Amino acid sequence: MNPVRQLQAAYTREMVQTWKRLGTRFLPFADAASSELPLPRLLRLALFQLTVGMAGVLLIGTLNRVMIVEMGMAAWVVSVMAALPLLAAPFRAFVGHRSDTHRSVLGWKRVPYIWMGTWLQFGGLAIMPFALIVLSGDSNGPAWLGPAASALAFLLVGAGMQTTQTAGLALATDLAPEATRPRVVALMYVMLLVGMVAGGLVFSALLADFSQVRLIKVVQGAAGFTMIVNLIALWKQEPRDRSGRLAISLQPAFRDSWREFVREGRTRRFLVTVGLGTAAFSMQDIILEPYGGEILGLSVGATTLLTALMAGGALFAFGLAARWLGAGHDPHRLAAVGLLVGLVAFPAVIFAAPLQSALVFRIGVTLIGFGGGLFAVSTLTVAMGLERAGRTGLALGAWGAVQATAGGLAVALGGVLRDLVAGLAGSGMLGSALVDPSVGYSFVYHLEIILLFATLIAIGPLVRASSVSRLRPPSRFGLAEFPG
Repeated sequence: MNPVRQLQAAYTREMVQTWKRLGTRFLPFADAASSELPLPRLLRLALFQLTVGMAGVLLIGTLNRVMIVEMGMAAWVVSVMAALPLLAAPFRAFVGHRSDTHRSVLGWKRVPYIWMGTWLQFGGLAIMPFALIVLSGDSNGPAWLGPAASALAFLLVGAGMQTTQTAGLALATDLAPEATRPRVVALMYVMLLVGMVAGGLVFSALLADFSQVRLIKVVQGAAGFTMIVNLIALWKQEPRDRSGRLAISLQPAFRDSWREFVREGRTRRFLVTVGLGTAAFSMQDIILEPYGGEILGLSVGATTLLTALMAGGALFAFGLAARWLGAGHDPHRLAAVGLLVGLVAFPAVIFAAPLQSALVFRIGVTLIGFGGGLFAVSTLTVAMGLERAGRTGLALGAWGAVQATAGGLAVALGGVLRDLVAGLAGSGMLGSALVDPSVGYSFVYHLEIILLFATLIAIGPLVRASSVSRLRPPSRFGLAEFPG
């Protein structure tokens, strides 16, 4: 061969290898892909998390500010409504189990549940703006119609989100080879946060000039967007398997599967830890934006951007967790580190009021996102190691059920306690030293600090006794697999 051509061929091969190395190192999720689940297909599947994140920020971020400030509703009403979707959370383990064992006529097991969840989410968002307008009192309908319609809307959205997310994560785990499953599930979690950040920014811009007509357009637009994007995400993802239809009767009942799953004491303690930690980081969700607006005088746009700060902190935590998990660190210890970060974050939020410092407040909010994100991704990694006999849906469903239930109860309790303590302080029943409007908020933040200490007590034995060998060995994590 001509020496010049040989040199050109060698240079070409070297360039190809260089680009391959660059792709693996710098491209997001490059190593999460595989021959069974290529990167374009994987990213398309992850779109269902985008719509779940969008709906989540709409319910607990944008709408709570609109309902309290622009529509003049009491905080306890808003907190109860925002918590209603979580009534569906305890059924996530059951949904996961059913999607493990179900076979539809067409040979699918996950797709029917994801599609059913999509329709529930669409229906709830479609009727929600009208229900909220009636609930605010701006109508001539009967008094019971507003609360009933609003509760139905929030429940439909909640059931849809829980069903879609549980079956969708299980489908992603099914499609990915075992070596890449942790990175695939990590990608799904990142896409959830991307949906929250993007949703917060878009809703903030669209509702800046608030009106009831604009509220209807924005929320119903979100409903249509959910249907379209989830259809794209599901298209030709799950292979059809007709052979499994006759084996349905041989599958174990949910009660038996659940009893087997929680038989080990460490599993029960882990689920208690997840519940306490999630409650500790979630109780402030419903009052954080009102705190910024009422106590620190921040604008609607500035308080809505708090969601982006919190999600950004969580994404940064994911990047560090990727490095630490890749180095073989125990996920229980990383979860404990997240709790310790929370013990710094909440005092920062509390001290922002007497200091009248928006900067300290934003730092505290970012640290809440960082600590909560580190706790969430670490416990998710542990949950994946709890899978038994291929019951992916049951393991992820149990983690999600406990997390969502604890979060929902904490959100409702946070709003109720804020109103109760603020009312007592305003009437002077707590003494002359505790009459400031920030007292109600501060009480909730102090309670979250107590819950963080309780979670550290619960996770202590797991950290001491944990061993990587007792869990299914995790595949390699790195920044390419789980970028921050």
